[in-house]
Amino acid sequence: MLRINDISLPLDHTEQDLLREVCKRLGVKPEQIQNWRIYRRSIDARKRRGVSFVYSVDTQLQDEDELTGRLDSLKGVQKPKEREYTPPSLTRIPKSRPVIVGTGPSGLFAGLLLAEAGLKPIILERGKPAKDRAADVARFWNKGILDEHSNVQFGEGGAGTFSDGKLTTGIKDRACRVDKVIAELIQAGAPEEIRYIAKPHIGTDVLVGMVARIREKIITLGGNVRFETRMDELLIENSHVRGLRLASGEAIHTETVILAIGHSARDTFAMLNRTGVQMARKPFAIGVRIEHPQDMIDKAQYGKYAGHPRLGAAEYKLVHHSDTGRSAYTFCMCPGGEVIGAASEPGQVVTNGMSSFARDRENANAAILVGVKPEDFGPGDDLAGIEFQRKWEQKAFEMGGETYNAPAQTVGDFLAGRPTTRFGNVLPSFRPGVTGCDLRHCLPDYVAAAICEAIPAMSRKLENFDMPDAVLTGVETRSSSPVRILRGDDFCSLNTAGLYPAGEGAGYAGGIISAAVDGIKVAEAVISG
Repeated sequence: MLRINDISLPLDHTEQDLLREVCKRLGVKPEQIQNWRIYRRSIDARKRRGVSFVYSVDTQLQDEDELTGRLDSLKGVQKPKEREYTPPSLTRIPKSRPVIVGTGPSGLFAGLLLAEAGLKPIILERGKPAKDRAADVARFWNKGILDEHSNVQFGEGGAGTFSDGKLTTGIKDRACRVDKVIAELIQAGAPEEIRYIAKPHIGTDVLVGMVARIREKIITLGGNVRFETRMDELLIENSHVRGLRLASGEAIHTETVILAIGHSARDTFAMLNRTGVQMARKPFAIGVRIEHPQDMIDKAQYGKYAGHPRLGAAEYKLVHHSDTGRSAYTFCMCPGGEVIGAASEPGQVVTNGMSSFARDRENANAAILVGVKPEDFGPGDDLAGIEFQRKWEQKAFEMGGETYNAPAQTVGDFLAGRPTTRFGNVLPSFRPGVTGCDLRHCLPDYVAAAICEAIPAMSRKLENFDMPDAVLTGVETRSSSPVRILRGDDFCSLNTAGLYPAGEGAGYAGGIISAAVDGIKVAEAVISG
């Protein structure tokens, strides 16, 4: 196998153009190529002369030995190391079935790996299956009726199910766990292109069906998935897990519990704190969502090529480092998407962003976040960050009119320091609706100041980012967990044997892929004994 890198082609190229360039770079004829596939594809919009696609292509020749002697002279051609994911061997048969709490990416992939190893995991989910959960979420968005156990945060697939479904990650993966995750997602219904495009995503509309198929695979392999089943108590004896008790009163006896509870399981964090499981405050970030017309973002990124059918909706990623030491950055950018309500407790407003696979809605949105540190939370125990979140979510609820409408403000009004009384050409997408206000009243002063400084600075990098009619909607507080459940190098809790904190909620991941990979790592630790 040979990999040819940095093949640049114009937007309107064909597959045959790509194959011809591969042949040219290798100095071979098309009939000498046995098979080939795209390894990586990205968009290069940096050049003044235009926008292009850049490829890396893997090829297999009928007679590869013929090129071996001249590989060094071929520009951008290399022989990649062939690797694939290899699961660990089962070292012992446990006395009891392992239990996983949560069906987000971490819980699902931990469950899949354990099921493939023959351990028949029991997976508990406080929320509902994806399809039923989607109906509850729609009712909240349209009517303001919140189900505390079936919402954007809780239910099959976790919080990532209602998002843009981004699959980008910066983690290093020498063990090919990311490849394992991508392969399983494709098998569950994700498009093949997520394997090779530089910024893959799935979209909420596709994710709902995919997580259900992964669940069915786990069940086929002997696992058991129980919905609307909440863990209320962890049973510990002599610093070792002995089981757990459900809200129904039922006890499940096990020596292995994987906690993949997500970043919003506040009642579970409180129970763990009372039980004495070691935890610590953790930095996270809060801010607002910003909405622009998607065609404005397309023009800013692609110029005259904006709207080209092969480019799709443009993305951005921006950061501003302030002299005050509080940096602001964009997060979870959702092209052609909408701002959504993501509350999981009554009397609070929480925002997030979501896109379908087509990314074809009128507005683009992203969070503008500012980091907050444990010392910002004030006095309290390891859960002080949760109370910090609640404070600002409750203020947002009050400013929205206590109807689950979100507080919102135009960028022009925010920068000028005046409340918004009417919106302009950018219509807020948040449902059930928004209430014009001054967002400074539902943000810490230093967060509002950092965002106010960042927006004009970001506009110097992305034209019209500070357009006066752009809309800010608050508040975004659930970008990551405010708590870390401490674990050792063996992935086990520092003071509770048999307890394995996993994923984003435990403080060890940040996104679909990294959470899934962390779930795999924890499952490997369980399998290896």
